[in-house]
Amino acid sequence: MFQIVEKAVLNPTVTKLVISAPLIAKKAQPGQFIIVRPFDDSERIPLTVADYDREAGTVTIIFQVVGGTTMELNSLNQGDFVHDFVGPLGVASHLDGLKKVAVVGGGVGCAIAYPIAKKLHEMGCEVHSIVGFRNKDLVILEEEFAAASSKLCRMSDDGSWGEKGLVTAALENLINEGNQYDEVIAIGPLVMMKFVCAVTKKYNVKTVVSMNPIMIDGTGMCGGCRLTVGGKTRFACVDGPDFDGHLVDFDEAMKRGAMYKEFEAHAREASCNLLNKEVK
Repeated sequence: MFQIVEKAVLNPTVTKLVISAPLIAKKAQPGQFIIVRPFDDSERIPLTVADYDREAGTVTIIFQVVGGTTMELNSLNQGDFVHDFVGPLGVASHLDGLKKVAVVGGGVGCAIAYPIAKKLHEMGCEVHSIVGFRNKDLVILEEEFAAASSKLCRMSDDGSWGEKGLVTAALENLINEGNQYDEVIAIGPLVMMKFVCAVTKKYNVKTVVSMNPIMIDGTGMCGGCRLTVGGKTRFACVDGPDFDGHLVDFDEAMKRGAMYKEFEAHAREASCNLLNKEVK
């Protein structure tokens, strides 16, 4: 059992949990993920390591409350325990040797992008971060990105925060200003990463994306997280989650991700009803 030592609501739909897990904190690296099970009868869900503190022995996860299991996880508070917390899993992001990088985060994907920006900054890399949200009420980790970035571009769909527009427009502006990036790292909704890759492909800039498909065991056994990358089948849990964005079949990934929306809606409704009964 792993104790929650801190809980914070980052926006109306996104929650941060800091969990005591000394052995995982000792090994965790940016880009890796955890398999979490809130209760003994919960489903297993993958959540990316948002931060870690090796001295304190804690691991931070940030998640959006969108389905039944994330609702269960969000029902826990400081001092409570999660039943399972397994990791670190996946391949850590390859960051060695990078001198200038653009990190692009969209929505809750910024929780995954932040530890990468932070690590690059600590390594002496020049980091240009581009973060985008639908509106100012959904913004997370603004101060953290500012501290880890040489340049921070704030974008929102409605213009209520930063500049109005898409992260792709900000990225293309930076490239056209003469910034030559060793790599662009994009993390966010599939459609966002797809169009970031469309921009960088025009300028022949290497682009890495973090894929988070349906995942069950997290060890490569179930095949649920399969993706097509460069015409070959890859498993996000053991081959990723980072992949060459110019080789990912995003259309297939989006189609597969949409297959379970009806099931997720039923699971969310069931969890909501159960949690409401427990509250009463």
